[in-house]
Amino acid sequence: MPTDDEIDDLLDDLDSHGDLEAAEQRLSIRMEKRRYGKPVTIVEGFDLPPSEVTSIASDLKSSLGTGGTVDEGRIELQGDHRDRVPDLLDERGFDVEA
Repeated sequence: MPTDDEIDDLLDDLDSHGDLEAAEQRLSIRMEKRRYGKPVTIVEGFDLPPSEVTSIASDLKSSLGTGGTVDEGRIELQGDHRDRVPDLLDERGFDVEA
């Protein structure tokens, strides 16, 4: 039976190999036209748990004053926000593809 120290060491090791840090992730931002020609800004490339992507989406929606959703691990924001989203993500430590 493993000791508590061995379990703690294993947990520390697993934690150090967890998700990529924000700065190591390369996100891309693009804009698509949807129904009736309405623009949608799409941010993709996250390697984070769904709850963290949802939290980032919520922060972006609040900062931009717009609606949006998380779909299949990517953030979709209503409107063309390609000029402001890179700065907002950069403030959170993400590397955004130009």
